[in-house]
Amino acid sequence: MKSGRADAPVEVKAVYNSWGSVTAWIKNVCEGEALTWKLVCCLGMLVVLSGVACDSGYSDQKESSGNAVAVRRAPPAMGSPAPDFQLIDLQGNRQALPDYHGKVVLLNFWATWCGPCRVEMPSMERVYQDLKDEGFAILAISSDPQGSIVTRPFVASKGLTFPILHDSDYRVSGSYGVRTLPMSFLIDRNGTLIQRVFGARDWNSPEARELIHGLLQES
Repeated sequence: MKSGRADAPVEVKAVYNSWGSVTAWIKNVCEGEALTWKLVCCLGMLVVLSGVACDSGYSDQKESSGNAVAVRRAPPAMGSPAPDFQLIDLQGNRQALPDYHGKVVLLNFWATWCGPCRVEMPSMERVYQDLKDEGFAILAISSDPQGSIVTRPFVASKGLTFPILHDSDYRVSGSYGVRTLPMSFLIDRNGTLIQRVFGARDWNSPEARELIHGLLQES
């Protein structure tokens, strides 16, 4: 892997950190308004900021009633091998990360109850359709406790075609240090973690596509 890749391109990070402009806009609107409107604006800011990410709902407990459960670890370092895992998809098939070696993988942690997760999914589908034949893959790992009962109708309503995997016991989420949803990781063709992304993103944006194209062009 080339040196410097672990920190990911600065320009991509800048594109994805747009909340400063959102809060500045709200502040500008609120200034000079009457008290009633100030209260409305403050409530609006809370609603906007709540859309950045959702708490994963994960517990730090290591044991429950004597049964071992997943342990949340520190996020893996960028530039290190992506932790392997094996999960069940909507068709009941086992999917393992090593099966995707040689592809550029967008690993997305999400849940149906997470509003920002639902918002970014259509952009993921668009870029997946355009780049899947070039070696791009998406693995969307749901932490919904109900599993396919809730993910299947959601996938159908959104017309999603990339693999949906289930991690209801948080074992894989824990191994990746997931604390908020959505959280995404970009993995290169060699299985190396390139970038960790917090919160919902427009994966169909020119900047995101440029990053993915760059990874696809590497051997």
